[in-house]
Amino acid sequence: MKQAAGWFTGYKSPVFDEVFDAEGKPRKHYVEVVNRFNELGLEDFQRRRALTELAFRNQGITFQVYGDPSAAERPFPLDILPRVIPASEWRVVEQGLIQRVKALNLFLNDIYNGQHILSDNVLPPGLVLNHPQYYRQVHGVKLPHAAFTHVAGIDLVRDEEGKYRVLEDNLRTPSGVSYVLSNRRVMSRAFPQLLSKARVRLVEDYPDMLLSTLKSLSPRDVAEPCVVVLTPGPYNSAYFEHMFLAQQMGVELVEGSDLFVDEGRVWMRTTAGRQHVDVIYRRIDDDFLDPTVFRPDSVLGVPGLVKVYREGRVALANAIGNGVADDKALYAYVPRIIKYYLNQEPILPNVETYIGAEPDGADYILSHAAELVIKKVDQSGGYGMLIGPHASKAQVAEYIEKVRAEPHNFVAQPVVGLSTSPTFAEDTQTFEPRHIDLRPFVLVGESIKVLPGGLTRVALRRGSLVVNSSQGGGSKDTWVLS
Repeated sequence: MKQAAGWFTGYKSPVFDEVFDAEGKPRKHYVEVVNRFNELGLEDFQRRRALTELAFRNQGITFQVYGDPSAAERPFPLDILPRVIPASEWRVVEQGLIQRVKALNLFLNDIYNGQHILSDNVLPPGLVLNHPQYYRQVHGVKLPHAAFTHVAGIDLVRDEEGKYRVLEDNLRTPSGVSYVLSNRRVMSRAFPQLLSKARVRLVEDYPDMLLSTLKSLSPRDVAEPCVVVLTPGPYNSAYFEHMFLAQQMGVELVEGSDLFVDEGRVWMRTTAGRQHVDVIYRRIDDDFLDPTVFRPDSVLGVPGLVKVYREGRVALANAIGNGVADDKALYAYVPRIIKYYLNQEPILPNVETYIGAEPDGADYILSHAAELVIKKVDQSGGYGMLIGPHASKAQVAEYIEKVRAEPHNFVAQPVVGLSTSPTFAEDTQTFEPRHIDLRPFVLVGESIKVLPGGLTRVALRRGSLVVNSSQGGGSKDTWVLS
């Protein structure tokens, strides 16, 4: 039987660990949490774990995996040990997120209007103008606050030295914030005294923050603008989140068939007649929004929506065309984008990236392929890439030929050893190191606000670097200390 004082006995991580330093001592901001867990006997520990799992099932906190033949909804796994971030550390993260999202919004507004960054040759014009997510249909559009990204999810990792780095920018329809709120609700029941004693900052007001941001986009100056959440429907993997956010904000959850365009306005069908819609928080990809402009076979969108949007009679969050700014090749240029628009160095650095479209970058990739992770710029989900240290000589040689033939289609990065956090392993009934990342959420309206914390995702499989829920990942409640 596990002894109360031994939950972390023998724990050791091969890389930077969030909880324990190199000597195996708890970091200062984790002492309270580690001590509290070490006070738990086996029965109490298992009771609290069971409580969290039951709460998730009862609340219907689930996700679906695309391609799963059973189409079954699964509870999202929550590890019981929270991730704790001290106030001083969070302050830097928050400043870095605000800086980055501000620069990316300036970039998006520029490329759909003046295109000064292209005429000044700060980045290759073809990278933008030939991008499949660059939509000329919205060129010249003027948006409230000059903001294209109103809800951003920026994925952060910590490297071997514990330095935060940006892994990816999600500027289209980032998901996961419902799990942040649900995790906190569940953990506040499992460890109420610990949460209050640690003085953890609140996340529960996110729906109010989101609704306030959305209302600020309204083209009509009315006391209560009509805001709706537009979902593709119940078969979407993030449908739980769409329902959850609409419910928490007290607004209608609608599908495309619930909306229509008439008299140059967007209307919602209701039992009391039609209602004028001011702001659409859409969770549908650009291509499906309006069959008269994008995909003609889409049954998810609203015919005529883009025309009303261009005329400034309805607001969309997020804006159309953001995909050009969260692409793998563009990612490498974000430090230059920050420098160009803000004349600042990035507070949160990128993972070092070599760009195949540039001669020096292509040469480096070709001569160091065996040491790098090489990615095709138009692929996602881990497809089409080479992990040099884990590949055979033949695989590396074959990949080099692909890069040599089309260097502009590739970028490369060194292998980053993601930081770890103790995570409970079912098979050994002990805490073991598991790799984690962090997705904080940033809201842009009249000002830029950052939710204190975010979604900490965990690679639950031993040795895995894949944190996605669809590939066996889970999450932790993220505690930012006040």
